[in-house]
Amino acid sequence: MSLFIETPHDPIAAFDGWLQEAGASEPNDPNAMSLATVDADGMPNARMVLLKGHDARGFVFYTNFKSQKGSELADNAKAALCFHWKSLHRQVRVQGPISTVSDAEADAYFNSRGRQSRIGAWASQQSRPLADRAELEAAFAKVEAQYPGDDIPRPPHWSGRRITPLRIEFWQDGAHRLHDRLMFKRTSADADWTTERLYP
Repeated sequence: MSLFIETPHDPIAAFDGWLQEAGASEPNDPNAMSLATVDADGMPNARMVLLKGHDARGFVFYTNFKSQKGSELADNAKAALCFHWKSLHRQVRVQGPISTVSDAEADAYFNSRGRQSRIGAWASQQSRPLADRAELEAAFAKVEAQYPGDDIPRPPHWSGRRITPLRIEFWQDGAHRLHDRLMFKRTSADADWTTERLYP
């Protein structure tokens, strides 16, 4: 069976459809994605993060810029994403350059988070060595005392990153390992998409 009856012209619209289907079938976090970066020694790093927004401009996640991934993206502003929806036997891979979302966009998302999550963004020195759990809990309590109400500003080192896709590959499991792979490619954010099918 073919991945699509007709090859779509817009990979973002195609992704929307797959994500909506995943939302109805995946038991947890259909927006979970593996984020791959490269460190200063050229060693790749991958970890799971959550997609917090996507549109024609790209795919957005949020992080502490002082974290390992934050530092790696500051040094090499390119990344790859991989979505895997086991319930649907589907995968989507994305590659492209990284940029920072606007302050207004970051503020709006930060303010939508629960109070404790906002406090945690201040308390956690993400990716740095931690002596023990008590140290983290003490840092959390200190920030909680500093901001007793609901008015908690966004930390200046915490914001969103957007990956502008230059490649998006859709993968659908097939019988006898005859999987269906459809690749969208473009040379820049303003260029038109081209498509090609790939051998599984």
